[in-house]
Amino acid sequence: MLRFAEEIVLLSLRDDDGKFVPVPVTSMQHALAGAVLMDLALENRIDTDPENLILVDSTPVGDSLLDPTLELIAAGEQHDARYWVEQTARQADEIKELALARLIERGVLEQHEERFLWVFRSRRYPLIDGREEREVKLRILGVLLSDEIPDPRDIVIICLADACGILRHLLTKRELEGVSDRIEQVRKLDLIGQAMSQAIQDIELWLATSRIEGRIF
Repeated sequence: MLRFAEEIVLLSLRDDDGKFVPVPVTSMQHALAGAVLMDLALENRIDTDPENLILVDSTPVGDSLLDPTLELIAAGEQHDARYWVEQTARQADEIKELALARLIERGVLEQHEERFLWVFRSRRYPLIDGREEREVKLRILGVLLSDEIPDPRDIVIICLADACGILRHLLTKRELEGVSDRIEQVRKLDLIGQAMSQAIQDIELWLATSRIEGRIF
């Protein structure tokens, strides 16, 4: 099974030219950070309450995408989800590069060096853990355009993609308006996903306000 960071990377790639959608760098960094933290939550290493992100188990997962962040959480003091999104975002470049390398190794992507493009080799992911995974974009669109109860992993991806603005590049403005209620409904289905997406949105709002007020450049 692909990790959330790998699926966020795939979700942010355009089909037509293999380039990344023009999401602000900080938004992508926060989405990748949230993805790592969500995987740690599903691995029962962390949990959240309204005030804090809580360490449940410090045992390494054995995954190089997740263990560096788990080690930081285990070694530090208790803080809220926003704090750990910001801390993990500092390693976002490394997370992104590792996710891309793993996707290439698994045969999901090819890198064309001469044009620096990422090319999907198949509309379905190759066998991982004994099963074939439907492409993340098709899964997400299937959830948003139906009223079926989504898989927990798809709830997480929608929360993260909505928080960082990737959904605006998957759907037209009219389509996005048409599924806005559905997005809000899905977001409410997962408490940890809500915490992560709210943390990301809080950070993005603070950054935008700070730029307007001239506090950061």
